Amino acid sequence: MAVLITDSCINCDNCIDECPATAIVGADDSPLEDGSFTYVKPEKCIECVDAAVPKCADVCPTEDCIVWDMPYTEEYEDYFVQSENYTIRVHKKKGMLTPSVQPRPFRESISLDDRDTHVSVGQTLKLYN
Repeated sequence: MAVLITDSCINCDNCIDECPATAIVGADDSPLEDGSFTYVKPEKCIECVDAAVPKCADVCPTEDCIVWDMPYTEEYEDYFVQSENYTIRVHKKKGMLTPSVQPRPFRESISLDDRDTHVSVGQTLKLYN
């Protein structure tokens, strides 16, 4: 994973159509019990590692709405499985798609400190003036 949409989201859903990994769903489809804003599925997010910036942040009209989160790798398995921010999808054959089952690519240039403190994607990648 690597990006998280915060509660400053205005539910414009611009990011949903832009996501090449189909990792983003609207508030109505959020798997969170109290999902009231757009949600990123960590088991699908690829941080748009092949693009200059994550496409979700590039089209988001709300400054600082999308922030970095920890890499979706085995090292952070407990973080994602135990987090209140996520509900990990369960596959019929593979079971829960945890980081050890389905690790995702991430931007190694983003520090773990920036991820841990949920620094804005836009601020990090200079999307805002």
